[in-house]
Amino acid sequence: MINTTERDSNYSDLDKMSVGELLTNMNREDQSVPLAVAAAIPQIEALVKVATDRMRRGGRMFYIGAGTSGRLGVLDASECPPTFGVPYDWIVGIIAGGDIAIRKAVEFAEDDMEQAWQDLQVYGIDENDIVVGIAASGTTPYVIGGLEAANAAGIATGCIVCNYDTPIAAVAEYPVEVVPGPEFVTGSTRMKAGTAQKLVLNMLSTAVMIRLGRVKGNKMVDMQLTNHKLFERGLRIVMQETGVDEPLAKSLLEEYGSVRKTIEQVKALEK
Repeated sequence: MINTTERDSNYSDLDKMSVGELLTNMNREDQSVPLAVAAAIPQIEALVKVATDRMRRGGRMFYIGAGTSGRLGVLDASECPPTFGVPYDWIVGIIAGGDIAIRKAVEFAEDDMEQAWQDLQVYGIDENDIVVGIAASGTTPYVIGGLEAANAAGIATGCIVCNYDTPIAAVAEYPVEVVPGPEFVTGSTRMKAGTAQKLVLNMLSTAVMIRLGRVKGNKMVDMQLTNHKLFERGLRIVMQETGVDEPLAKSLLEEYGSVRKTIEQVKALEK
């Protein structure tokens, strides 16, 4: 049986379509993605809960994947420190073929069943951690081998796949199956499948960070103030949360270098 991600596109003769037709039809297909994600929310919830539990114990979350899926994992992991002010080793993205594969495909890297576990060993992975395999097809050997080895070591495992009843979902303890259907360009899983995986990763890491206290109300109080835009955002947050005027908020934020610390200091002074 052919996986959904490999089935023929719902559209024929793409090369004969006008630009407007191409864009309209791609957009029409993309509308199936959030519906597929919504159907998987119970599975995503289970994965969020176990990931939060492991990280509360002092564990970390590792993403493993190849190609587009691996790049999406690296992207999500790399955005958590600046967004939530967490250490760079709290959420780690690992791609088959190493960092060079982020920009350039590494031939056959995804076919090595043993390499993912070897890559994880560099980080001293243990039973407090969780490994999430990302693979649109649900059949990537690199991911299967990594999850099997993690299971054998007593490490929690999850996955994000875009087909039902896949080998990876069978291996993972907490599978997430998001199936948005055939791609506009047959088999091009960088499209709908990639978008679905990105949405799930957004939900997973953001929900975990919120549950771990890295957001106050709806504000990123632990974000890194690494440019003028973010400093200005932090300034607005301090003013909203404390009621102090802009000159004082700016002075305190420059002194403490942290939105959270600045808010805490202002509230301590008010007592």
